[in-house]
Amino acid sequence: MNVRTWPIAGIVFAVLWVFVRGIELSPAAIVGQFLAGLVVGLPVAFVFRRLYVKRVDLRQTVHGLPFVGLYFLAFTYEVVRANVDVAYRVLAPGTQIDPEVIAIPLRVETDLAITTLANSITITPGTVTLDHEPDANELYVHVIDGTDLESTVEPIHRWEDYALEIFDERLSPDDPPGEIRSTGEETDD
Repeated sequence: MNVRTWPIAGIVFAVLWVFVRGIELSPAAIVGQFLAGLVVGLPVAFVFRRLYVKRVDLRQTVHGLPFVGLYFLAFTYEVVRANVDVAYRVLAPGTQIDPEVIAIPLRVETDLAITTLANSITITPGTVTLDHEPDANELYVHVIDGTDLESTVEPIHRWEDYALEIFDERLSPDDPPGEIRSTGEETDD
């Protein structure tokens, strides 16, 4: 079932309005602010409707919602874990830091999915997405510790599994990810 995108965007804006307003957690306050968000969000979404795709497949959107939640939980866990790891490395002067630039082949292919992964990597402490190579569909990522690439990239592959479902990609989580490689001497130029 395909539906117009702008009303959905207006509802998303209303939900965001509730969070931005920082309201008291009571049902009346939440519903009131949600309705106020609709009053603001729907006209804004309508005015900017040409910036969105015209229609969205509601069935695929509903199918992807559980994976959005799983992505968010896995991402949040990894951000907290990475914060503790980086803080420990800063506070324990003898801790080894072995930075490395690695190439991570991707299974996701759409711009939105690639951007989501790249931003998630950059937001996570200790990693920064440097570039995307479209021909090879690889992300170049700088990591704080390149001694164990598999454990470093494991959360990224988990996020990608969820992104494959969220964005209805051609490949599935059952398809194996490509081989990670260290760019090594290529970065010394």
